[in-house]
Amino acid sequence: MASNDSLRAAVEASIRRYFEDMGNTEPENLHRQFLAQVEPPLLEETLAFTGGNQTRAARILGITRNTLRNKLRSYGIEPR
Repeated sequence: MASNDSLRAAVEASIRRYFEDMGNTEPENLHRQFLAQVEPPLLEETLAFTGGNQTRAARILGITRNTLRNKLRSYGIEPR
């Protein structure tokens, strides 16, 4: 559970910094921007952790293998 807390704390700090850096400029489509920046490395690192095993990576991510494959394709990530 501690690793979940540290991940959350890291994300909170990054988002807080992002808003501070934006100053008075209000970002648009923040949710989409966030996912587009965070999801690809999440997928890549999970695949690296599993040695490219998509079934295992999907299980770790809590998604189906087909969903993983669709996400990889949408981000232009080549499976290892």
